[in-house]
Amino acid sequence: MDKNQITGIVLIALILIGYSYFTKPTEEQIEKARQEKLRQDSLIRVQEKQEKIQAAKFETQKNDSLNSETIILSDTTKVDSTQIKHIKESFGSFGEAAIGKQEFFILENKNIKLKISTKGGRPYSVEMKKYKKYDSTELVLFDGDSTIFGMNFFAENRKISTNDLFFVAQSDEKIINASQSEKKAVFRLYAGENQYIEYTYTLKPESYLVDFDIHFVGMDKVIAKNAGFIDFNWYVNIPSLEKGWSWENRYTELYWKYFQDEVDYLSASSELDEKNITTRIRWIAYKQQFFSSILIAKEPILSAKLKSEMFSENHKYLKKFNSDMSIEYNGGSDEKLSFALYYGPNKYNILKNINVVENEKLALTEILPLGWKIFRWINIFAIIPLFDFLGRFISNYGIIILLMTIIIKMVLFPFTYKSYVSSAKMRVLKPQIDEINKKIPKDKAMERQQATMALYRKAGVNPMGGCLPMLFQMPILLAMFYFFPSSIELRQQSFLWAHDLSSYDSILSLPFTIPFYGNHVSLFTLLMAVSMIFSTKMNSSQMQGSSEQMPGMKMMMYMMPVMMLLWFNQYSAGLSYYYFLSNIITIGQTMIIRKYVDDNKVLLKLNENKKKPKKKSKFQAKLDEMAKQQREQAKKNPKKR
Repeated sequence: MDKNQITGIVLIALILIGYSYFTKPTEEQIEKARQEKLRQDSLIRVQEKQEKIQAAKFETQKNDSLNSETIILSDTTKVDSTQIKHIKESFGSFGEAAIGKQEFFILENKNIKLKISTKGGRPYSVEMKKYKKYDSTELVLFDGDSTIFGMNFFAENRKISTNDLFFVAQSDEKIINASQSEKKAVFRLYAGENQYIEYTYTLKPESYLVDFDIHFVGMDKVIAKNAGFIDFNWYVNIPSLEKGWSWENRYTELYWKYFQDEVDYLSASSELDEKNITTRIRWIAYKQQFFSSILIAKEPILSAKLKSEMFSENHKYLKKFNSDMSIEYNGGSDEKLSFALYYGPNKYNILKNINVVENEKLALTEILPLGWKIFRWINIFAIIPLFDFLGRFISNYGIIILLMTIIIKMVLFPFTYKSYVSSAKMRVLKPQIDEINKKIPKDKAMERQQATMALYRKAGVNPMGGCLPMLFQMPILLAMFYFFPSSIELRQQSFLWAHDLSSYDSILSLPFTIPFYGNHVSLFTLLMAVSMIFSTKMNSSQMQGSSEQMPGMKMMMYMMPVMMLLWFNQYSAGLSYYYFLSNIITIGQTMIIRKYVDDNKVLLKLNENKKKPKKKSKFQAKLDEMAKQQREQAKKNPKKR
């Protein structure tokens, strides 16, 4: 890195430090936030306890009154018959569906294993068959005991929740395999003869997408015709699947897309965030670091109340996502609502090709944290294609990162070379600039600057020539900052001592936690910091006295690696590895360029440039012409001077 690059990095660091300092909360605010967190955690624990008690109480009452299937079949006592009758009456036409036994059916292909419960007819759990958790156990996106997936509506002046009623499977086949051909799993919630709500799940081979249809048959006689909509509730407790709870939690967010409009999301860092949306929505996504559950409505959702609650650190769950949606219902005798459920990896090429709504871009790739604007474009149009191309031929992702770094540095080499030559020109002209500063006193700063710029102009030197490589390299470095932690290809991929390139590597666990650093030592981060120090020292040796002009510069140059060491210890090992390689290659390129760029030859060429007549630019010629006209005008009208 040259002087301009270091200046840019230092300015960025100063901005970050300044922002952190001036936005730092006061001790009073910290204490208030801590007390609020304790209060929220206490409320959550109480709420969870109450929910468990209520659920257990409900199940106990139901079991006591029904005695499971035996009571239904034998109807032995008058007391039991009375209780059954009371339950049926409380649910009206859905009374028969209030009594039943929970059974499970499996709909699967090579990618996913969808477990469906007859209670609620809902997805009970989803297993990613090609992936494992960080501890090598089965990777399940959610488990049924912590989810709600169903409709709420009024029927015959009774509030009905489909999540608590028993559907009837339309097939005796408990395991439905869609690995070879498209398969369906159909469940019906009966409300009388020829009156039912039917859930149909359709899965194709090699797909992560499940078509989900809701069919209302004869329900115009049961559900109020003037409703206009039905409430649909989707609640999920998001489990921790990766190493590093805090890091994974940072990438766990609730997203949604407005109908024919932009994508938005709830805060990932807030303990509680919610949004009341009164306009139509195309899809809602419960996104984790590497996997997502997405509900896509083929006919837009009318409105929704969305909520995200964070669990306490190192809990088995990360966040609780709630979606209370209003879906259109016209009250017809034969009405159908169509959705699609995506259960799968956050992989750009998969999400990009999902298209369940004709002539509309779903923009599902917006859930991927690839950075803002230009950084996102670099990732989409350069980094991801290059990464995928190399992945076709090489299975070791450590080697892929190495080759990708070499290719990027080769592409940027002409700009790196130009930057070095520009720095060399500035360096050899420094003695002449020192002479100018000796002749012109400090109080005539404008005159000093004009003389310096005149020297640069005569020698043919652009003082900003070294900034161009910085403009090209910084966006790429920042794009990589977003790419590596969100790249599922690196998940659980080992290289050298790193067991997972998508998470931090650790060669030593500390018996204590260092603020801003953590409780472990990441070797890739350490190597990155050391390589930065060597790179900084190499570049500072050619700056020749710039530290005297900017006394704090040298200290800041060496502070930057220390700051990076603190920041990156918890980050992706693949990212630290990439930055380490980038620094090593930059050092090598600088050493090679030094052998071929001779300062004496550079100075000789600059002196020759001074002797050449300088052709004025059109702009400069116009300025000179205007000045000449003003002088002539002043001579003609001496009184106006």
